[in-house]
Amino acid sequence: MKHQFETNPLIDKLPPHLKQYMKPQNYDQYNPINQAVWRYVMRKNVDYLSKVAHRSYVEGLEKTGISIDEIPSMYGMNRILKDIGWAAVAVDGFIPPNAFMEFQAYKVLVIASEIRQLENIEYTSAPDIIHEGAGHAPIISSPDYAEFLRRFGEIGSKAISSAHDIEMYEAVRELSILKEAIGISEEKIKVAESKVESLQNKEVEDSEISLVRNLHWWTVEYGLIGTLEDPKIYGAGLLSSIGESEWCMKKEVKKIPYSIKAAYQSFDITKPQPQLYVTPDFAYLQEVLEEFANTMAVRKGGWRGLNKLIESKQLGTIELSTGLQISGVFNSMIKNEDSEVVYFQTKGETALSFREKEVIGHGVSKHPNGFSSPLGKLKGINLAIENMGPRDLQAYNFYDGKPIAFEFESGITVKGLNVTGIRNIKGELMLIQFVDCYVHYKDEVLFTPEMGAFDMAVGKEIVSAFAGAADNYSFETKNQLSSTKTIQIKVSEEEKELNDLYLSVRKIRQEKKAASEENQLKNTFKKVKENHKNDWLLPLEIYELVSETNKYFSEEIISHLNTIKTNRPKVSKLIDNGLSLI
Repeated sequence: MKHQFETNPLIDKLPPHLKQYMKPQNYDQYNPINQAVWRYVMRKNVDYLSKVAHRSYVEGLEKTGISIDEIPSMYGMNRILKDIGWAAVAVDGFIPPNAFMEFQAYKVLVIASEIRQLENIEYTSAPDIIHEGAGHAPIISSPDYAEFLRRFGEIGSKAISSAHDIEMYEAVRELSILKEAIGISEEKIKVAESKVESLQNKEVEDSEISLVRNLHWWTVEYGLIGTLEDPKIYGAGLLSSIGESEWCMKKEVKKIPYSIKAAYQSFDITKPQPQLYVTPDFAYLQEVLEEFANTMAVRKGGWRGLNKLIESKQLGTIELSTGLQISGVFNSMIKNEDSEVVYFQTKGETALSFREKEVIGHGVSKHPNGFSSPLGKLKGINLAIENMGPRDLQAYNFYDGKPIAFEFESGITVKGLNVTGIRNIKGELMLIQFVDCYVHYKDEVLFTPEMGAFDMAVGKEIVSAFAGAADNYSFETKNQLSSTKTIQIKVSEEEKELNDLYLSVRKIRQEKKAASEENQLKNTFKKVKENHKNDWLLPLEIYELVSETNKYFSEEIISHLNTIKTNRPKVSKLIDNGLSLI
């Protein structure tokens, strides 16, 4: 199968730390059984979802032109998505939540290029190309929803995570990989399930990213839209699951009006959802998102925001009232009686930025061993340093090249030689450099001349705190890929033969030669009955080709399918659904 390469400029704009998650799709990895799985799910979806999905999904299927008969190539996906202002990249299964969100912010869908096994055709807890290609891609053809998705990514990527979140991500990733792999013992899967369950039941304070993940789950993945009495599906998890798309419409599944409360409702990725949230329209999703964003450290800042970064022990950023942004791993702070941050400190590489662009000369090479600074107003002076003009600075003895000593309201003292200052675009001082500098707080020495030049950040307060660096290019890209890799399935000789049989039927269907190749179809069916008694999908595909031309052969196939239904009750509904499409 040949696919013309088609690039997408949105992918070229991705920062290096996101590009590390990208991988080739390797289209040749898809075997004929995989193609049959895709075709079955898509045919079922188009038939059933046209009745229960939001109209944007059905329109999106037509607009994007995603094939029902074959798995789309990543090149083809990008050609399709380019026309609606989005792009797609292949990744290996689950990626960290913040990275996933940031891809969305860049209007790039991350697509797990693997595809579910035939045994998991109704639903898989692992992300796969059916979930992304058949779930997410069509619905983003709606401009309102696409903008919500982008905005969600923009806000969600700033959410601060915890050590527990990272542990949870790795556990869920491992479980999803094991469940999709062939030949993994039930015992090993149970151990992985127990680990996920244990982490889910662990009593920990909700982190920002865990709340964002909940919101994402109940909207982007499992969202319903319309009224409680007649909801329609828009969530990709439901759109790509032929099992849950039917289950979710039943009365047993509680329908709840969507609100910010969904952020505090956890979920179990391995089980059908007992309740779902219904939004009246896509515009309301934006309202709730903004309501939630107002609770986040990225908008509230303060000591709580900084404390979240300290507890996360991961790269994060604070922004001061002057707009100066400090990015690094924060490890300590000092608060006053009013719980205002009067001093902060990072450890290791730190970079300073303004408006998401690194301040020239203040990258990690300048601050390889951390950064610290007092904050607030000076004692006895109503005017904040950031608001001082040149004359004000002179009035308070701030002269370049002259020694100075001053005290903050917090009691922190600074004494040293004033070298120079840097102002922001508004003309406000945001950084002052001192040499031969001492910084003290009560009996504690915070900085000495032996530590080098002292760059003092200027700002009354912390107005924002968020995950990641302010400037995506400030820090070298570190390998953040999970050590748990997708298990490559080894195909047995028996499975090779079955794939060859699927391929022969596929070619006959594509070339429209069912009538002339009826003998070959009979031989194929005979081999399936003799050597692959449990396979139900290939007999269905053969029946589709002969049902209107050979009554006796058709009845033989139906008889065989009925035997499979008796021996394998779990696939009985799948067989019936397949027959209903013919």
